[in-house]
Amino acid sequence: MTPAGRLRGLRPDWLNSPKVWRTEVLAGLVVALALIPEAISFSIIAGVDPAVGLFASFTMAVVISVVGGRRAMISAATGAIALVIAPLNHEYGLGYLIAAVILAGVIQVVLGALGVAKLMRFIPRSVMVGFVNALAVLIFMAQVPEMRDVPWAVYPLIIGGLALMVFFPKIATVVPAPLVSIVILTVITVGAAIAVPTVGDKGDLPSSLPVPGLPDVPFTLDTLTTITPYAFAMALVGLMESLMTAKLVDDITDTHSNKTRESIGQGVANIVTGFFGGMGGCAMIGQTMINVKVSGARTRLSTFLAGVFLMVLCIVFGPVVSDIPMAALVAVMIMVAFATFDWHSIAPKTLKRMPAGEIAVMAITVVAVVATHNLAIGVVVGAITAMVIFAKRVAHLARVHSVLDPDGTTVVYRVTGELFFASSNDIVGQFDYAGDPDKIVIDLSEAHVWDASSVAALDAIETKYAQRGKTVEITGLNDLSADLHGKLTGELTGSH
Repeated sequence: MTPAGRLRGLRPDWLNSPKVWRTEVLAGLVVALALIPEAISFSIIAGVDPAVGLFASFTMAVVISVVGGRRAMISAATGAIALVIAPLNHEYGLGYLIAAVILAGVIQVVLGALGVAKLMRFIPRSVMVGFVNALAVLIFMAQVPEMRDVPWAVYPLIIGGLALMVFFPKIATVVPAPLVSIVILTVITVGAAIAVPTVGDKGDLPSSLPVPGLPDVPFTLDTLTTITPYAFAMALVGLMESLMTAKLVDDITDTHSNKTRESIGQGVANIVTGFFGGMGGCAMIGQTMINVKVSGARTRLSTFLAGVFLMVLCIVFGPVVSDIPMAALVAVMIMVAFATFDWHSIAPKTLKRMPAGEIAVMAITVVAVVATHNLAIGVVVGAITAMVIFAKRVAHLARVHSVLDPDGTTVVYRVTGELFFASSNDIVGQFDYAGDPDKIVIDLSEAHVWDASSVAALDAIETKYAQRGKTVEITGLNDLSADLHGKLTGELTGSH
């Protein structure tokens, strides 16, 4: 390969292809436009000035585009984070909120370095599907207030925006349909002087860039104990939402992301955001869907430009952006909700074939998320439900079969299946302690001992026979089971 060819191979995709470059730039612009009203809304939830949310979205997007582990994923101020830190701001003020954001970032870096991302493999597919569907419902529900008690003209504008996004891609795909929709609806409302709610009605846009500084709090142990619970909650919610979003983008783009790098990157982005006076954030699934699924972005450039364009739009084009009708952005988010929902998962054909437990886990995840408006809580509830159902299902696979020797002096119990806390207690009652002969053989060659509960159950069986003067021989343990049994047998009760 020539030096020029090697150099081309080292450069980012968007530098090698004008088409990719155009897609990334336009995607970043669409995301920036959609971020403005959302960042302002989340600022209101947290009880802070709109500039605090907008600064957070700017710094989060720019920093994560460099240090994050998932290309094309958008991180900014989010509703989940706003809900977590709102009580702290209401009770102690903005300085404590900013300090909590910085501490949350530090916690995320530590958790990321410790490998918390590896826990993602314990999230079952049914929880993932429930998470995605709940997200789609939340995105749609967030638009409902924008359609209540508004001038009648809002409704035809929303319908027109949706129609543009459905039919424009059939004509041309050079410019993202959401951008076309936003521009056309803005021109119509401004040109015809139609009085409808606009972005400017949400709050004043900042007129200058954020400047770094330390949070205005006393640097004492009292401050640390006050902010730590909020910081820890923010760190966990932010990581869970970000890692779930990264997994979703992995599936959509059929590419792999570095979850450990993403975890640490989220922490770094929140630390930087805190020092610039932002309210913190995490991955935004709605905006990421606009970027990846609707606009077709695939590189870090779109994420970086989303943050840059956000500030440029606010500072340079503030008056123009303020005139964008909320109806245009509501139409975009409704389309995102529709595209995000996994319609195949609720098709009658799918539901007919799916195990009842899987459907229950998906439904419980959706209900928990929608009821709490917290994606992290929904995922935890869904994952716990899935584990309980799985444990119950596997527990019933443990079986005990007995065979009496022809001479009547020995009985062999063959145990099959997985022995753990949910199944081992059941097998204790399947032995005939009084009626069996003096010698009992327990054959575990088709079983596996997983935990201390199983060893304790085997000890209990031996004890019950010993009380009747009978001897028990355990055979067939595989290496791992034998190792665990050897370490723990006789050590699990206070009498030994």
